[in-house]
Amino acid sequence: MTAAAGPARRGAREVERLRRHYALRHVAARCGVYGAAVLAALVCALPFLWSLVSAFKQNQDLYDPDSNPFFFNKPATPDHVTFLFTDTPFLTFVANTLIVGALVVVITLLLALPAAYSLARLDRPWGTPMGIGIFMVYLVPPSLLFLSLTRVVVWLHLEDSLWSMIVVYPTITVPVSVWLLIGFLRAVPKDVEEQAMVDGYSRLGAFLRAVLPLVFPGIVAVVVFSFTLTASEFVYALAFVSASPQMVVSTGVPTQLVRGDVFFWQSLQAATVITAVPIAFLFNLFLDRFVTGFTMGAVKT
Repeated sequence: MTAAAGPARRGAREVERLRRHYALRHVAARCGVYGAAVLAALVCALPFLWSLVSAFKQNQDLYDPDSNPFFFNKPATPDHVTFLFTDTPFLTFVANTLIVGALVVVITLLLALPAAYSLARLDRPWGTPMGIGIFMVYLVPPSLLFLSLTRVVVWLHLEDSLWSMIVVYPTITVPVSVWLLIGFLRAVPKDVEEQAMVDGYSRLGAFLRAVLPLVFPGIVAVVVFSFTLTASEFVYALAFVSASPQMVVSTGVPTQLVRGDVFFWQSLQAATVITAVPIAFLFNLFLDRFVTGFTMGAVKT
């Protein structure tokens, strides 16, 4: 037994050595993955960090080429942020952006949901050509469309008003929202509606009570996408609105803070940070909904 115990102990030690080796490799691999993720996050966050630091820098610190752009080489000052709120109608621009974005989101949902449902559920020969046509509209550059849309805005007497953007922006948001919702609706089995209709619901009732809750992640995606697209749009907002009290953030901020060859750079960066943080927070708040929408099964088996 003594002779046999030696190889057994050596085998046990070898197994333990291999276990520790693979455990270390696993830890090293996880550390590498997390390290790469942290590095990528830092690289992506650097522009935001630079904007945040620049917003509170003094002019002498900002324009000194020997200064580190990511640190305060001179004491920080809130004067440029204060200038943004007190000497420009920045809050008016923000309020206009929220009003336009909210109404465009409502219009987009009212138009995109029925269109997506009809294309995804109703077997008609015109479904595929119409879906392709809707998507082709989204591919047309705004720089080509705004000339004809300007005639529409003038005919409706909506120039220099928020309603001009509220009427025009759905032409951008609806096509891509329809295609996005089609993907979500097609992921929901038809059995869900059929069972609801067997239980006595109409097609509309089956859609509202059975299908709509299952495509809620897609609706959230459309809401966030439509609002961010509306808030960042520039060409239409610049072409249709020239009155400062009716401007949105995308056009009002550069108009007020870029005056000829004079750039109020710190205030521009402050406006960037202030408008980007709520949108980023909103997106991250519903991030789980996006993932759930693409991975969750619609029917339990």
